[in-house]
Amino acid sequence: MKAKTAEKPEQRVRGGISLFTDYDVYLFKEGNHFRLFEKLGAHPMTFEGTEGTYFAVWAPNAKLVSVVGDFNYWNPKSHQLFVRWDSSGIWEGFISGIGVGDLYKFHIESNVNTYQANKGDPFALYWEEPPRTSPIIWNLDYEWNDSEWMKNRKKNNSLTSPISIYEMHIGSWKRKDDEEKSPLTYRELAPELAEYILKEGFTHVEFLPVMEHPFYGSWGYQTTGYFAPTSRYGTPQDFMYLIDYLHQQGIGVILDWVPSHFPGDEHGLAYFDGTCVFEHADPKKGFHPDWKSYIFNYGRHEVVAFLMSSAIFWLEKYHADGLRVDAVASMLYLDYSRKEGEWIPNCYGGRENLEAIAFLKRFNEEVYKAHPDVQTFAEESTAWPMVSRPTYVGGLGFGMKWNMGWMHDTLAFMQKDPIFRKYHHGELTFSMLCIL
Repeated sequence: MKAKTAEKPEQRVRGGISLFTDYDVYLFKEGNHFRLFEKLGAHPMTFEGTEGTYFAVWAPNAKLVSVVGDFNYWNPKSHQLFVRWDSSGIWEGFISGIGVGDLYKFHIESNVNTYQANKGDPFALYWEEPPRTSPIIWNLDYEWNDSEWMKNRKKNNSLTSPISIYEMHIGSWKRKDDEEKSPLTYRELAPELAEYILKEGFTHVEFLPVMEHPFYGSWGYQTTGYFAPTSRYGTPQDFMYLIDYLHQQGIGVILDWVPSHFPGDEHGLAYFDGTCVFEHADPKKGFHPDWKSYIFNYGRHEVVAFLMSSAIFWLEKYHADGLRVDAVASMLYLDYSRKEGEWIPNCYGGRENLEAIAFLKRFNEEVYKAHPDVQTFAEESTAWPMVSRPTYVGGLGFGMKWNMGWMHDTLAFMQKDPIFRKYHHGELTFSMLCIL
């Protein structure tokens, strides 16, 4: 991005402007606000006849929050936000003279220790291409052409309709013939992928996480940008074009979504305001030993609202036809991948993560309430009962369960001598019988 050569005199933070009503704040603090992307983050707008951007960020334990970027030479003292009076922990303000295409971060100084850092916006719509780490002020203006698909997708996504899903990682699917062997962009991918999907007889495609992530080798499973498609393959509008094109060809799109953990990169969610805001403070509940990442605090209302808003966002703004929830097993069990003494039992002395279970049930209820024509999928690898049964009969409420064991069970079965296979049919039927 082109840096500003000088700060404009009218560039200053103005108070007296807010996208939050008292009711918005109430819902947020109760964990019941599921469209926070309309309130928090960076929103280009005109205020009192002046063009600029309204910023809002949740940092409840900060003593100072400012917006930094090329426009003020990344000076943390230049454009300080105002904290709301209602103990919500929301800082906000309007800065004139900046808008779409400008880089920014939130400079946060903690109120409880000496911590200070430039943090990325948790609600950023677009980020610089990694390894650069700044969000970019953006909008989601796009003219969709998939009305026919959207009108009929309830039938296409129905549990009684044939569904065959092609799972893929966008950056690995096909490479260009250029010197760098670079991956296809979202727009380049659209016609080639559609042709392949239709030729092979699939009804849906499921993308490994497209949400912005700093480490490419994670395939997107170490997410930092819960509201932004990765910029490695294009802009948000380019990703919208990809989904739009697939829909016009009669192909459904499922997105892999990761509410189970997040990485510890300084510009991300971890230790956001010098305290554990999004994650549990106790590493026995807040740190994942396998993935070296942080676990969301599902008992904190504001975190639930953040995650729920992310889920609704992809269904609403990007017309996704379903969400595949990653690593559900790691959310269900407090002792997941932990040895004795490395985990904290629940209030009943059990290993079940009651807060995460409540969140998953709420997630499914609210998704199907807002978009009854989509599906949710659980990547769940244990024998937890009724994963895909409704919550009102005691289930988790998912539409389907991802049969993780199928490939392993099938390979193990086929490796046996044919004369012995008839004694091991149970290895193939087990996952099918327990899939609910």
